[in-house]
Amino acid sequence: MNKYEIMFIVRPDMEEADIRKTAESMKKVLTDGKAKVIEEKAMGQRELAYEIKKFNTGYYFLYVVEASKETQQEFNRVARINENIIRHLIVKVED
Repeated sequence: MNKYEIMFIVRPDMEEADIRKTAESMKKVLTDGKAKVIEEKAMGQRELAYEIKKFNTGYYFLYVVEASKETQQEFNRVARINENIIRHLIVKVED
């Protein structure tokens, strides 16, 4: 199991309940893959450095997880096809 920091940005034009539901569904992808969520942080709405998919702001979420490579790849796949996520980044943390 490797340690990863996963950050993703959710579209700002959604209802707050839908934003939370999107974040929970992405967390479920991790937990279904037997990942251990070490830290979970909702960072709120922030201004983007540049426009992404015609949005200037977005809701940021950060997860620190211990997961297998397969689970990380599944999260990456799901994040790419989820239309509510405008950007995501997965960084492997070295001990």
